[in-house]
Amino acid sequence: MAATWRNMSAGDMQGLMRVADEVHPGLPESERVFAERVRLFPEGCLALADGDNNIRGYAISHPIRRRNPPALDSMLGDIAPDADQYYIHDLAILPGSRGLGLAAECMATLLAVGERYPTTCLVSVYGTVPFWGRFGFASEPVDATLQEKLRAYGDDAVYLVRQSGPAVDR
Repeated sequence: MAATWRNMSAGDMQGLMRVADEVHPGLPESERVFAERVRLFPEGCLALADGDNNIRGYAISHPIRRRNPPALDSMLGDIAPDADQYYIHDLAILPGSRGLGLAAECMATLLAVGERYPTTCLVSVYGTVPFWGRFGFASEPVDATLQEKLRAYGDDAVYLVRQSGPAVDR
């Protein structure tokens, strides 16, 4: 069945956790972390659902203070009123739904939200830097504090930043 992106709801948590457990077995996060993100910034949280409303993927994103992404599996508490950067926490799609252009559709939505901020950032894992590069993301130097946060994401974690402007999809 064809899958489409829609706004995520609290009722999607079980499906989101199933996808997260399959796509990110080495980077576990609790359901409460995802539920908090959906509650705090619903416009940045999307579910990829098929015709039977089975969750095939998800995206979690929200504003942060520049160069201060949250640590893995940590609660935010709130969205900082002085947030000045957009953060893509996760974009995950089950293997059977990949290669259909669904990630690009999702990124168009997320980057449109991110246009309110000078930059959008993310932590690339699993060697996905080339994928993110298609959307204009590039690595930039990190300080010791940010490097410490990246360690929790694995040895291949790379902090990437994109300047606001039209999305690049080569």
